[in-house]
Amino acid sequence: MTSITDHPINRRWAAADSSILQLYSFPTPNGVKVSIMLEEIGLPYEAHLVTLSDADVRSPEFLALNPNNKIPAIIDPYGPDGETVSLFESGAILIYLAEKSGKLIGATPAEKYEAIQWVMFQMGGVGPMLGQLGYFTKFAGSEIEDPRPRERYQNEAKRLLAVLEKQLEGRDWITGSYSIADIAIAPWLNALEYYQTKELVGWTDLPNVNAYLERFLARPAVQKGINTPSRPEA
Repeated sequence: MTSITDHPINRRWAAADSSILQLYSFPTPNGVKVSIMLEEIGLPYEAHLVTLSDADVRSPEFLALNPNNKIPAIIDPYGPDGETVSLFESGAILIYLAEKSGKLIGATPAEKYEAIQWVMFQMGGVGPMLGQLGYFTKFAGSEIEDPRPRERYQNEAKRLLAVLEKQLEGRDWITGSYSIADIAIAPWLNALEYYQTKELVGWTDLPNVNAYLERFLARPAVQKGINTPSRPEA
C-alpha cells in the first residue's frame, strides 16, 4: 500500500495522522458535501484547508491530486483491497464513501440508484445553475448589462427548484430516506442566501423546499460538517 506521506500533496498539506482519510477542501457548497458525509458516517478523517486561490488550487502539489484544480478531494489509505485511493469530484466522493461505509445509499440496488440519480441531478443541474445565477447576481457577472445571462439561469434555477418542491411533497427527504442525495442537494439550497438570490427564485413560494432545508441544517453532523475545514480568519 502506498503511503499518503509519499503523495506530493503531503509536501504542502502534511498529514498529522496518515492512517486516516485526508480531506482537502474549502467550505463551499461542493466542499461541505464531503465533510458532512464524513461526519454523518462517523469515519475518522483529517481536514486540510485548501483555499480557492491559485496559490493553492493551482499549486503542483494540489494538481497532483486533482488535475482539474477544484476542491474537494480525498486520499483514503484504506480503499478497496487495502489500497490507497485518491478521488476528486464531490459526487464521486459521496458515492465512494457511501459504498465504503454501507450507509446513506439505500438498502436495495433500486434505492441505491435512485439516490445516485438525484446526486447526478444536483451535479448536472442544481449546482451549475444556482452557481451561475450567483455569479451573475453577486459577483463579476453582475456588471454585465445584458439581462439575458441572468434571466437564463434564474429561469432554470426556478424550474429545478420546482422539481424539488414536487419531489418533497409528503416526504422529509429526497428519496424518502436520508441519503447522499440530500447531502449533495441541500448545501446548494443553503447557498442561495449567500448568493442573495432567494427572491429571484421565488424562495417563499417553496414551502416543501424551505422545510426540507431547515431539517437538513438541524442535523448535528451537518452543523459540524458545514464549517469544516474552518475558513481562515479575516
